[in-house]
Amino acid sequence: MFTSSLFETPFKWIGKSLLGFSYNFDVSGYGSGDNTYAYITLFVNFVLAVIITFLWSVLKPNRKEYNKAFYWFLVVLRVFIILAMLLYGFVKVFQIQFQPPSFVKLLQPLGEFSPMGLAWTYMGYSKGFGMFAGVMEILGGVLLIWRRTSTLGAFIVIGVMTQVAMMNLMFDIPVKLFSIHLILMASIIFMTDIKRFLAVFIKNKSTEAYDFYHPETSKSYHKTISIIKKITLPILLIAGCALGYLGQLNISDQNHRPALYGIWETKTFIKNNDTIPPLTTDSHRWRYLLIERKGKAVVKTMTDKLVRHTFETDTTENKISIYSQYSIKDSLNFEFDLPKPNLLKLWGKIESDSIFVTLKKKDLNEFHLHSRGFNWINERPYNK
Repeated sequence: MFTSSLFETPFKWIGKSLLGFSYNFDVSGYGSGDNTYAYITLFVNFVLAVIITFLWSVLKPNRKEYNKAFYWFLVVLRVFIILAMLLYGFVKVFQIQFQPPSFVKLLQPLGEFSPMGLAWTYMGYSKGFGMFAGVMEILGGVLLIWRRTSTLGAFIVIGVMTQVAMMNLMFDIPVKLFSIHLILMASIIFMTDIKRFLAVFIKNKSTEAYDFYHPETSKSYHKTISIIKKITLPILLIAGCALGYLGQLNISDQNHRPALYGIWETKTFIKNNDTIPPLTTDSHRWRYLLIERKGKAVVKTMTDKLVRHTFETDTTENKISIYSQYSIKDSLNFEFDLPKPNLLKLWGKIESDSIFVTLKKKDLNEFHLHSRGFNWINERPYNK
């Protein structure tokens, strides 16, 4: 991805001239790993691999073994998978990749979810399940550090990433190519020990230990590498935990909750001294005011349109600056009052309109996703 811009022109020509892509496409993919450019890159890599293999076979027809090259190839694969597993594992353990359902998601009808949005909500709902998935990825990566345990590590990675790849495929999540590549990489490592695996688990036969090939026979070299691994592993784990914890603090709503945090449902909405009835065809009347993070708020209108606002609160003067991203900043243009803990009154001006709104705070426990916790005993399924 870092070198994509260097090959943009020839790759776009290949896509349009050889593969027949008639539409415009972007190199970055805006976060998608399965964009058109990624498939062109895959095609080019495949063609180059075939050509290089053919030429190498012609130039070196009598070479019988590539033990040294294959050894370093496996090392590169192991390092790449280790880094990928640790990264994906820690962002799951600390709920950075998958976050709990936001207020917008809680109010969104199920049928309006995209397949990916549904999967993200499913994974983010349960912190425990996300942590389990992350720990398994980390475990697979850690076991790949040592050659003695690399077969078990590859086996775990294959299992974990197959589940991830199936979710990517069935929920239209745009990381399909990368997850499948990780499975193939882990499979190559696992296949180096396939004979012993089949003997023990399939054929029910005994098998013998063997010395793994290594191009370097120096004892001091192996001792140095062993020390480096023993030092590097705790550093990686500590760094992963520290960065994951800091990342969680940065994105968690619990650490960014504003004074008026909550889902506020509109009871009365007066605009320019006219009381606006709650008609579902009105795209301007507020239905909900969602205040979840400091400095931000989302207005959900009667037509379920989402309008995002900057929402800066001054609790000492009971004033608020409310303005959308398309409006000119208006400093402290609203006042508010909390006559009761669950009742909010707002009044002020947005651009040229004067607005007075009365809102009632919605109890989050009304949502089953929020109130239904873990239960060891269930007399009957609780399937709402």
